[in-house]
Amino acid sequence: MFFGFTKKYAVYLTALALVAACSPNPNAKKLDTATEGEIKISVDETYKPLLDSEIKVFESLYPKAHIIPSYKPEAECFKDLLNDSARMVIVTRDFNAAERDYFKKIKITPQSLMLAWDALALVVNHSNPDSVLTMDQVRGIMDGTNKDRKWQLVFDNANSSTVRYIQDSINKGKPLPANTMAAKTNPEVIDYVSKNKDAIGVIGVSWISDPSDSLSMAFINKVSVVKLRADNGSDFVLPYQAYIGIGTYPLKRGFYFCLKEPYHGLGSGFATFLGSYEGQLVIKQFRLFPARLNVVFREANLK
Repeated sequence: MFFGFTKKYAVYLTALALVAACSPNPNAKKLDTATEGEIKISVDETYKPLLDSEIKVFESLYPKAHIIPSYKPEAECFKDLLNDSARMVIVTRDFNAAERDYFKKIKITPQSLMLAWDALALVVNHSNPDSVLTMDQVRGIMDGTNKDRKWQLVFDNANSSTVRYIQDSINKGKPLPANTMAAKTNPEVIDYVSKNKDAIGVIGVSWISDPSDSLSMAFINKVSVVKLRADNGSDFVLPYQAYIGIGTYPLKRGFYFCLKEPYHGLGSGFATFLGSYEGQLVIKQFRLFPARLNVVFREANLK
């Protein structure tokens, strides 16, 4: 009798163990999906007005999704991605070779895509007569060899994407002038330029591009945007969307997402949205040139 009871008891315990193994762990963290959950992303601070709008539209479409952005210099964004502080970054470049090698070593396949063509705008004080510049003049200002007049060059941050772009694409490795200053943020660049007649600021075009935004219009009313002529161009143009798209405006760069996500989660869902028709329309509103839309140029005669 005793042996039979023990055997039945053992079978009962085994059955309980199987049930427990098959039951969900109440303490296990639920994975986010493409349209639900919460993630942190790091964004080049140049794109704050644009990404605030993108997130607002995305979360209105998917109320259970929550994107928490942190706006900072581009170099800090990539640090966040590499140390897992952010799952996605919105920046002005793709992964470089060293970053791809790192992901290969840890056996992760990151994703990236260029979403639009962006541009940098040069802004000067309203009293500054030099609001029309050739690229030769711009290069001289950026490396300090332009002696036509005294310039005070102003950036948002020493580690920003605007500084990297000027050093790599315009100066070709030459240092910036010794009197170059960092004003910390794009709005502070605009404010400094509005108060100093010799200042020339470098900012992301999205800060002064949305005519429906009162803050954007307030910024553009405080300073003058410089017209530029490309090396092989004949016209001086402002950083308007069409000129960015066809390459007439010379200070042009890419706008990317870079994603490190081991499964198809909310990062993938937000990335898909940014490349979708709705996401590209938001980009269009901020006067960047959408890279994922089929845009047709037509000549028009204005009478």
